[in-house]
Amino acid sequence: MINSDSVDTLTQESAIIQKVQPMCQTKSLKIILLGPSLLQQGGISNYEKLFLEYAPSEVDICHIITHQEGSTAIKIMVFLRAICEFLWMLIREEVDIVQLEISQRGSVFRQAIMALLAWVFHKPIIIHAHGSQFHVFYAELAKWIQQLLSWVFCKCQRLIVLSESWRSFYIENLGLKPEQVVVFYNPVKIPAEVPHRLGSKKANLLFLGRIGERKGAFDLIKAFSLLPTEHKSRSSLIMAGDGDIEQARNLVTTLNLEAYIKLPGWIGSHERDILLTEADVFVLPSYNEGLPLSMLEAMAWELPVIVTPVGGIPEIVTQSENGLIVDPGNIEQLSDAIKSLIENEPLRLSLGMKARTTVFPLDIKKHWVYFMDLYCSVLNLTC
Repeated sequence: MINSDSVDTLTQESAIIQKVQPMCQTKSLKIILLGPSLLQQGGISNYEKLFLEYAPSEVDICHIITHQEGSTAIKIMVFLRAICEFLWMLIREEVDIVQLEISQRGSVFRQAIMALLAWVFHKPIIIHAHGSQFHVFYAELAKWIQQLLSWVFCKCQRLIVLSESWRSFYIENLGLKPEQVVVFYNPVKIPAEVPHRLGSKKANLLFLGRIGERKGAFDLIKAFSLLPTEHKSRSSLIMAGDGDIEQARNLVTTLNLEAYIKLPGWIGSHERDILLTEADVFVLPSYNEGLPLSMLEAMAWELPVIVTPVGGIPEIVTQSENGLIVDPGNIEQLSDAIKSLIENEPLRLSLGMKARTTVFPLDIKKHWVYFMDLYCSVLNLTC
């Protein structure tokens, strides 16, 4: 039996969708966007909200929720409801293009079912791959499942990936044709103004993302602990996100860093923007990534970034030009990079200014120009 909380969540979801993009109005181009709930925590949901908010008026996007956090019963109910809603729209031919937002694991199998339904109804399919660990997930699958997924992926008109490295992976491992796979870097909302950080008394470090091994959260805490006392006293670290928060707090306590490191848990977009205005350095020492939105947001806010060369990051961040790059898992190297930015304000400011300039081409408005071209290409329209 579904409890009242799930009903409330679906109501909140509908309110968000109506706020960012009116649903199912009569317009020239009808897109069905299949993906997780906008209320869900994570990169795909954040992307969807930004994508819907800036959708042009001539595009009608109907967002169908295929996944929502909660009990197994809630997840099944949401997915079955998505199938019914999707089938009804396909039968009524209320769609020009089906766009699927995927990551890895369960997301891939759910969206594979939806892709097959779209294929049966002869609808153009765009798959948008966000998964940071898809290569790991795919390698662990049985050969016949790999072949099945490859067959499904090859039915799409376009596969959107987040970097050239991911493009090579999908072409080489899933057998897609090069012309099927296009690179769209994640978009970002560029703030009109950024704070003046000259003369900061402290270097405020910021981590945004899921607290856990993959994002290097524990490595970051350990790296901070290696800083000389003088540098600790001149800095602070906020690590905002869900995940293994208690484990991180225990590590902070064990290393006697309570005075320097705060873990507020998951925060909303308003609180995130406040932290970005108050920060001086952004740190994300991940082991696997697609192309992290949190990093792009930090760069848009003119923050120098300390990151690792994984996923699409090396295609955006250049060592000592618009950020610092360290090896995943190298705690001493990470600590040295943090130390260098704590003690060198001119370097912080220089890297931050260049970081902001770097992401100008990734503005969400330009992202939509590329998407309109893609839609027209898939439908053989002149735009």
